[in-house]
Amino acid sequence: MNKIYCLIGVDMETDVGSFTPFYEGTRHGTPRLVDLFARYGVQGTFFFTGECARENPDIVRLVQNSGNEVGCHSLYHETVGDELFPIPGVKPLLPHEVQPRLAMATEWVAAANNGIRPVSFRCPRLWGSTAVVNALEELGYVADATYPMYFYRERFAPYYPSRLDWTQEGDSAVLEIPNFADMTMESRDPGLERDRDQWPLFRTRGGDYMLERVRSHLDFCAVNGHEPFLCLYIHPWEFHPMEASYHFGEATVIPDEFITKNCGEVALAELEHLIIGLKELNVEFVTAATTAAIYAAR
Repeated sequence: MNKIYCLIGVDMETDVGSFTPFYEGTRHGTPRLVDLFARYGVQGTFFFTGECARENPDIVRLVQNSGNEVGCHSLYHETVGDELFPIPGVKPLLPHEVQPRLAMATEWVAAANNGIRPVSFRCPRLWGSTAVVNALEELGYVADATYPMYFYRERFAPYYPSRLDWTQEGDSAVLEIPNFADMTMESRDPGLERDRDQWPLFRTRGGDYMLERVRSHLDFCAVNGHEPFLCLYIHPWEFHPMEASYHFGEATVIPDEFITKNCGEVALAELEHLIIGLKELNVEFVTAATTAAIYAAR
């Protein structure tokens, strides 16, 4: 059986994604994740927005000093790639804006990390693009853990994308890492098929449910001749209690229930259960940069 690698990517952003300006999850949830990873010998990649890094340099250094990887996640959690579904008030960057914006984000993360430049990236909401991949290559990145398997449904293992179309194979120097989705289940979400995606099922449905989907994915890979690779994404705010609604400025934000359900202790316990189950499957945990090195050596 092929070795099974697993990347756990932690998207370091404001609480509840772009819908609040707060960093309580970053400040309180991140140390809990770092401790959990250390207990089980897990190394992951923590993708910081530039603002998150600048506002929380102590958390950046905590991640770096713990042996995990510090990556980048855009400047302000803006839409840097192609929009997959509309969000009011959130407009994608124009293609010519992408490179300077990512350059600034890179500098902010590096400044918070004692000058160490990130080499791994993930787009907010997994909304990537050809412009993003080309900008990352120009900026010296080696890995992009963005490709949403549930949406494009063509790539099931890491690959080098085309500079003309990031969803196709080519000769870019940036390794593209698809995010795991269960392609064996029947989707009830025509068009997007977002219900195949894994997030946030470890928290809302439980670790055992996630392990069932992992096994289905591994069977899918075996039947179809795909190299097994698991890329998961989580957020530090999931491991700190979140409110049902937030009022600030001139509006109240009420996230859909699944966004904040079971954040805090339940999420931490279920992630631990998932990690234990993955280790029983002999999964080897890797960072995004390590994954890039593995593929580059082939």
